[in-house]
Order: sequence, then C-alpha cells, then structure tokens
Amino acid sequence: MELFFKWIKQHLRIKAFYGNSINAVKTQVWIAVCVYVLVAIVKKELNIARSLGEILQILSISLFEKMPLLQAFSLVCTQNNMSSNCNQLSLFDF
Repeated sequence: MELFFKWIKQHLRIKAFYGNSINAVKTQVWIAVCVYVLVAIVKKELNIARSLGEILQILSISLFEKMPLLQAFSLVCTQNNMSSNCNQLSLFDF
C-alpha cells in the first residue's frame, strides 16, 4: 500500500483536492491515473524518446495550441531563439 501512495505522489502530481468527499478524491485520483496511462500509450505508439514527465510538461504548455503532437514533441530548443530553459520566455532578444 505504501508503494502505491509513493507512486501517486511522485508521478501524478496532485497538489490539492478540489472536493472534500471520498467520491471527489477518488474521482480526481482516477482521472490523474487515466491521464498518465493515456500519455504512456501516446509515448509508446508515437515512439517518443522523451520521458513521461517531459511529455506532460510539453502538453501542459501547448495545451491550447493547434498543432500535431509529433510537431510539439520534436521542437528543439536552440540558444538563438530562446534561453537555455525551453519553458521560459526571454525578456530581451540579443
């Protein structure tokens, strides 16, 4: 049982529960597990070399952009376009 809760804490990243009832907590955990499994299936089907954490970060950033999934995952961060951190916008373009 401890291993299950440790895995939930490490992988599902549930920061706060939106409801107080047992049903609300169970629903939120099951939705998080389903999303994790769907991302794992997408990773396997599309042969994406990135980790599941990176894929989830990319999806959270590009959630409302209309682009194919492979294009979103294949974008490479270059130092000419952005700083060393791909998730952070640059303030000044030099």
